[in-house]
Amino acid sequence: MRTRFVFLLLPFALAGCGLGDDGTLEIAVIDDADGMFANGNRLSSGAQHVRAATEWGLVALDANGEVVPALAERWIVTDDGLSFIFRLGDRNWPDGPAMDSTSVQRAIQRVLTGLEGTSLGLDLAPIKDVRAMAGRVVEIRLSAPVPDLLTLLAQPELALRSAGGKMGPMALTRDGAVAGLAFRPPTDRGLPDVPGWQDDVRGLSLIAATGGEAMDLFDDGDVELVLGGRIGQLPLVDIGPLSRGTVQIDPAVGLFGLRVLKQNGLLSDAGGREALAMALDRPALLARYNVGGWAATTRLVAPGLAGDSGEVGERWQGQDLAQLRAAAAARVRAAGGASPRLRLALGDEPGDDLLLTDLAAQFATIGIELVRAERRADADLALVDEVARYGDQRWFLNQFACVLRRGPCDEAADLMVARAATTTDPAERSRLLIEAEVNLTKANIYIPIGAPLRWSLVRGSVTGFAANPFAFHPLPPLAEIPR
Repeated sequence: MRTRFVFLLLPFALAGCGLGDDGTLEIAVIDDADGMFANGNRLSSGAQHVRAATEWGLVALDANGEVVPALAERWIVTDDGLSFIFRLGDRNWPDGPAMDSTSVQRAIQRVLTGLEGTSLGLDLAPIKDVRAMAGRVVEIRLSAPVPDLLTLLAQPELALRSAGGKMGPMALTRDGAVAGLAFRPPTDRGLPDVPGWQDDVRGLSLIAATGGEAMDLFDDGDVELVLGGRIGQLPLVDIGPLSRGTVQIDPAVGLFGLRVLKQNGLLSDAGGREALAMALDRPALLARYNVGGWAATTRLVAPGLAGDSGEVGERWQGQDLAQLRAAAAARVRAAGGASPRLRLALGDEPGDDLLLTDLAAQFATIGIELVRAERRADADLALVDEVARYGDQRWFLNQFACVLRRGPCDEAADLMVARAATTTDPAERSRLLIEAEVNLTKANIYIPIGAPLRWSLVRGSVTGFAANPFAFHPLPPLAEIPR
């Protein structure tokens, strides 16, 4: 396994302890090379990190997940929350023309058009108009307030380009599965020239690796940081007391559960689908991975979000699990025929194997056989493991929109979410989103388990890293040398 990596890493001159002899910080990203260097509007976690380092939108996210200036140097929000006005920095596009309000307005429109038909496009649906104002001022007008609009605009997919190229803080060179990243000169980033600026930054070397390969590189001291850890690779990591501080768990919010893909047999009826949800002992599933604070939930929308009224509560509270399973088993028997055999699409890492084994054992208590799907096209269910892009109910509900064609859906819920994106009445918006969640819950097209699990391996010498709810760790702060 590791012979391959010695060859790949030679161009970047590894010199032990995860630092090249030129001070380069070596990072392993759990992703494949094709995914990490992908272009387009559907990006893996690794590709999101690369895109955010090499291309900028109006704003960006810092290490803590907070919004910071990027192409826009400052902004204001009107009192009604329906207008965001951005003042652009004094920059030129790579091919020379000034980055003025007209060129940026066109770049934003191109991005919005390109995201149509994606879940991120649905999240951005409240954007009614983008206006080029005088000089370097751009206004985004909304049909309804979107408190998290800045976080949305900071997503890597919202990076802006002109016909002549793209703008970003770092330049990338690629050699196979390895990427070298280095800061552009300050003047190329719209900043004043600073003599000796190179002394305050270092290069980054990213290598795309499997979970096992990333563990080997970290254990042998060849990398200082591993990004992109999920539940599948967690059993490869020592998360005992001696590793405390090295394993960083993100307080991620999002979806982790089973999505119904086909409506046949037991899964053709909402009550039959609900039987699967009733059978689960969620705390037991999560306890297997020994991660403190990882909370189970029966809700589609993560509990405790800002704006969550609490009117939608956890299901089956106070009910005995044995009684729930007895009721679920009765529904399975009522469906007729032999014991149902369901196929689940999920990864093939050790943690995925453990999850499949535990889910199969729990579903067996109600007479269901659960096996791995050899191909997603053959699957009845799929594991959903996604981190929310922003902390609002709409993100969760939009993941199940009919237009995305991801599986069974609820058109009435879609209409409610769409209406919520256009109303300026906070009470009406809350009511619509609650009703949409209730509709999707009753449809039982998604079987929640808990929050997504995201982790990184971080040596104590690494600066510029912080665990955050978006499980997104921007690369530029990692390249800054604290003084």
